[in-house]
Amino acid sequence: MEPIYEGKAKRLYTTDNPNVLRMEYKDDATAGNGAKKASFENKGKLNKAITLLIYQMLESKGVATHLISDVDEVCLDVQKVSIIPLEVIVRNIAAGSFSRRTGVKEGTRFSKPIVEFSYKDDALGDPFINDDYARELGAATEEESRFLKQQALTVNEVLIDFFNQAGLTLVDFKLEFGRLVSNPSKIVLADEISPDTCRLWDSKTGAKMDKDRFRLGLGNVMEGYKEVLTRLQNKNA
Repeated sequence: MEPIYEGKAKRLYTTDNPNVLRMEYKDDATAGNGAKKASFENKGKLNKAITLLIYQMLESKGVATHLISDVDEVCLDVQKVSIIPLEVIVRNIAAGSFSRRTGVKEGTRFSKPIVEFSYKDDALGDPFINDDYARELGAATEEESRFLKQQALTVNEVLIDFFNQAGLTLVDFKLEFGRLVSNPSKIVLADEISPDTCRLWDSKTGAKMDKDRFRLGLGNVMEGYKEVLTRLQNKNA
């Protein structure tokens, strides 16, 4: 295998199949667009296990992902995609940047989910954009933007119920999508779904069980991630 990409939380390697990549989950953690950095033992292992469990569940619900197969404690084999340079953010409850930008109190529940696009460009600070921006930037056609929004809302419905059964409230999350290299007309869910990419609160206590424990210096970061995995595994036992 040859390394072809290293991001903040994952590495990608080639395989014998030109349409298949090996994705390795790292122990590194970043926040504030990379301004805050740390490494946590077993973080990659936990995020990989959580993502695998969630992607297998989504596939069973008819949501196409890039997942092919499990490999080991920190690696998955995935279909090679051309990543669409948009983060699709779904918000059910006010938190994080939404509250900072709008002044809406954290914990305020929305009447309907909010879907946002963020343009994936570290140099620009991943700015929020709309469908028209996406079209003019060549990030996604209008039809693709509609598809991304609809898929994100479908995933949201499934995940809300999935996490509720594990005693977790899905506050918000971000998704990435890609066009299959083997079939560019097909867009599938890519990257990961984990406490790195979701805000998850304990349904009874409101305790933060996600990356906000790192962002906000709350401590016990991996304990939160471990608890999320344990609850999801027990729910599916």
